[in-house]
Amino acid sequence: MTTFTADLPEGRVWRYGWMFGAIWLIYLIYPLNEILALPSIAARASGIVAIVAFGVVFTTTFWRFRNGHRRGRPLPTSQAWIALGAMVALTVALSALVGTTGFGATVYIAVLAMMTLPVRQAWTLVAVMVVIVELTPRAVSSWEPDNFFAFQLLISSAAAWGITQVFQRNHELAVARQQLADLAIVAERERMSRDVHDILGHSLTVITVKSELAGRLIEIDPARAAVEIAELETLARQALADVRSTVGGMRQIDVGAELASAKTALTAAGIEADLPGDADVVPLRHRELFGWVLREAVTNVVRHSSARHCRVTLTASSISIVDDGVGPAEDGSDNGGNGLRGLGERVRAAGGSLTIARVSTGGFRVEVHGE
Repeated sequence: MTTFTADLPEGRVWRYGWMFGAIWLIYLIYPLNEILALPSIAARASGIVAIVAFGVVFTTTFWRFRNGHRRGRPLPTSQAWIALGAMVALTVALSALVGTTGFGATVYIAVLAMMTLPVRQAWTLVAVMVVIVELTPRAVSSWEPDNFFAFQLLISSAAAWGITQVFQRNHELAVARQQLADLAIVAERERMSRDVHDILGHSLTVITVKSELAGRLIEIDPARAAVEIAELETLARQALADVRSTVGGMRQIDVGAELASAKTALTAAGIEADLPGDADVVPLRHRELFGWVLREAVTNVVRHSSARHCRVTLTASSISIVDDGVGPAEDGSDNGGNGLRGLGERVRAAGGSLTIARVSTGGFRVEVHGE
């Protein structure tokens, strides 16, 4: 029943969902036959009204329970008790008319109680009804005891409890899936913002440094200034292409390519660069991560270090960037920038370890070990 209704459009469930509760009212035909056999017209009319009212209350409450679970808004316990109280009163009226046959309606009360009430309250109500259906026929001489009612109540209650657990687990699973989807969206946004920050941070830093250099050369060496300005245009176009590729999910960072970019950025900033000739020693699984590390670390060296020398060391499982600049603050406050914080998240996601520390020469060391 749950699988079938889950595929229905919301409007159809709202319009026809009551039918999935009403179909079970077929078993009320037994007390209805007894009522129709009553000699008094008034008694027959009263009994029919009671059965119809009972069916309406049961169907409406079941429908509200189902739709509430679909929307994550369970039926309030107080409203469930009101409906159950009305059904108990109608069952008493039926039993007064047709005797123990009217107790058949208690099964519907037990099922609905299991679905709509907290477990302890539901089982308490069922236990009370079991006692009533067992003792009342023995206390009223004109009634015929029927031990099968108590068995029906217990079996039906257990089945309803199981179905309710399935409803609840399905709802929890749907909520968990939605939460996972939301977390995936958040994680993707964070990744995207981190990538754009790292790409633009590096590119704009190099553009700024080259702009300052071109400004200084414009009068003393116009030809060299023209070369720098031409490179600025190339860098700006490349930055735009990088951002577009990142947004499109096609951006591929490689430590080999970043070595060339690092050389350009450090030279433009007047920093002596001691870089490996190539990155062939780095295995494929680390090349992207080490590329991001090199890009962010060199950007920080150019921006903040006031260094004169920067050395990059590559091994198969690690990368180290060391400068002789001012270094991080003693309290570690310099380590909290967005770039290094994003770099730490990236390294952790890749299963590596990140070290950011002052070196003996007073400079700054960024070191990452791959998994």
